[in-house]
Amino acid sequence: MRRSTLPAELNRFVGRTDEQAELAALLSESRLVTILGVGGVGKTRLALRAAATAQKRYGEEVRLAELAPLRDPELVEHALVEALGLTDHTLRGPREVLLEHLADRRLLLLVDGFEHLVEVCAPLVRDLLAAAPGLTVLATGRRPLRVPGEAVLILAPMDEPDAVALLAERAARAGAPAVPDEAAARELCRRLDGIPLALELAAGRLPLLSVEQLLVRLDDRFRLLGDGGRGVLPRHRTLRTAIGWSHELCTPEERLLWARLSVFAGPFDLEAVEYVCGGPDLPQDGILDVLGGLLAQSLLAREDTAAGPGYRMLDTVAAYGAEWLAALGDTDRMRRRHRDWYMGLATWCELEWFSPRQEEVAARTAAALPNLRAALDVCLELPEDAHLAQHLAGTLWFAWVGCGRLSEGRHWLDRALSLESEHEDARLKALWVLGYVAVLQGDPTAAVAALHSCRERARASRNRLAEAYATHRLGCLALLSDDFPRAEVLLGRALDAYAELGELNSNVLMGRVELAMARAFRGDLEGAAVICREVREVCEERGERWSRAYALYVLAFSAWTRGALPEARELLVECLTINHLFRDQVGVVLAVELLALVTVSEGDPVEAAVLQGAALPVWDTVGVQLFGSGSFDGPRALCAGRAVEELGAERYEESFRLGQGLSLDEAVERAVADRSGAVPAGWPGGVAPRPFRTARPPVVPGTRKPAGSPTGTGGEAAG
Repeated sequence: MRRSTLPAELNRFVGRTDEQAELAALLSESRLVTILGVGGVGKTRLALRAAATAQKRYGEEVRLAELAPLRDPELVEHALVEALGLTDHTLRGPREVLLEHLADRRLLLLVDGFEHLVEVCAPLVRDLLAAAPGLTVLATGRRPLRVPGEAVLILAPMDEPDAVALLAERAARAGAPAVPDEAAARELCRRLDGIPLALELAAGRLPLLSVEQLLVRLDDRFRLLGDGGRGVLPRHRTLRTAIGWSHELCTPEERLLWARLSVFAGPFDLEAVEYVCGGPDLPQDGILDVLGGLLAQSLLAREDTAAGPGYRMLDTVAAYGAEWLAALGDTDRMRRRHRDWYMGLATWCELEWFSPRQEEVAARTAAALPNLRAALDVCLELPEDAHLAQHLAGTLWFAWVGCGRLSEGRHWLDRALSLESEHEDARLKALWVLGYVAVLQGDPTAAVAALHSCRERARASRNRLAEAYATHRLGCLALLSDDFPRAEVLLGRALDAYAELGELNSNVLMGRVELAMARAFRGDLEGAAVICREVREVCEERGERWSRAYALYVLAFSAWTRGALPEARELLVECLTINHLFRDQVGVVLAVELLALVTVSEGDPVEAAVLQGAALPVWDTVGVQLFGSGSFDGPRALCAGRAVEELGAERYEESFRLGQGLSLDEAVERAVADRSGAVPAGWPGGVAPRPFRTARPPVVPGTRKPAGSPTGTGGEAAG
């Protein structure tokens, strides 16, 4: 199980022995420790080292939440949910999700860069600590949270020996030709007040200049700026001076790139830099060399993400670049270029979601999430860009639905749709995606409102594809409400429209699987299996995995009804593996429930009860258990009945509680573990068990789903 989200250290941690010991002592005594200090003093690096030490020494679960890239206070709770790797499909707010998840866990949460969001962070941290006795929070910022019980470590600049050691180590890594003269190095460290970032910047210059040359240049810089900035702390002025001095030593191209890079939030890759920052004065084919120059001077840091290598600019350095960009009068243009790149990335990811690159798409979306949020913010700022906000929020449906971010998706979709826009196709897409999200959140009222509005507006504007998407999602809602005749009609109508319009993508394949489910629940298992075998073939041709997992679920149920238990288990293991990869909690819990039924049928009621217990916490993240559907509840009810009959209520409950105590990763690992799969003795004479059915009447009479995809030939870029 992954117990930490801390990044790997890219260079050696130098010095700070006393501070590390003091911080470790504070963490052992207090559940909230805040490291305070000026920018560039090394707060984040020290916190990361302390968190890594705690994880190694005590086996603590450690999670990192980076808040510096956030600008919208409403996203703080969503950012913590993301940092904890949580997926929640319910209507609960993210704070409630956090409180429930952390209640019984022992975990160290590192909250980095909160100072601009302190009004939101302080009460949130207070509530989390009150509700979760096993939680410890380590925070970094430039001012305290002022929460009861907070212990504060004011991080001073490095003492002289540590500062000299850091300068020498970083100079050697930068390729400096010789070890700096010790006396001159001490003088340079004193002039830079022992601020680690300033020392890193100086070390980046030592391959080109001697320490003595640096001192002369720094003297000139201090005389120039030493009297400026009334009210600014001396060490803050020192850092700004050091950054400004480093800025002056850059080439014109490096200074320009530095300024333009300030529009990025979080990590970014070379392709993004070339598009956003390139132009006549900064040709794309030369950007890599300029980027390398900034990297060599410690103005940028390399950062490896799940999507591959990337870069990040420290907040203090980026803030300096942002001031220069504003002085150039180029901020708005660069923010729009940044927005356009990430809109293009979202469109590419949506199209490539229906391809063998689904896993890559999920990774790239996760890595780009801070920048996608920044792009959405830009779209929402100007009324004339409302259609861009709606288009982008809708285009990211796969990130909201397929990768477990329903709550954040609902946030952006609601905000985008609250704006007026004359671009009807963009609004239609956002409407059907909102309806889809609401369906999965168990909010039929909001789903019906969004989907009916989408369908009626689509008819009025003659957008047949948007109408098909709305009809499709209404059919899905009918399916989850056990209204199978209506589900078949609506899903069939949508699939006919897709075929006529030439639309083929993951959503279309999911519609076929949903139609198969409706038929299976009505007793036509063979018809359902035929549909899902066809879906599986298309998925194999296209390399699609997300909708394939749901087809495998139906085929596994069909295999179980025939008594083909090894086949059912094999199908479910693949199904569960895919759904867990994409953080699709609905798919995960359905597969675990059916695996439990297969397991009890194999003659292992204890393990079946464990799996049922493991499924329950996952259902808590999905919402109403099995959406209130008696049919989806069939495997659970049948498995529980058989397991209790064989074990007795007491042993069943004991095994069930064992499963409840498993983390999601542990539960999935246990569920997919290799097993015998032999048909147990006593299986009723080769007679397949009867398919489960519900006697509960339909609850919701009619509903529908979201609309529109602008590409009629295999894309999902509606609008």
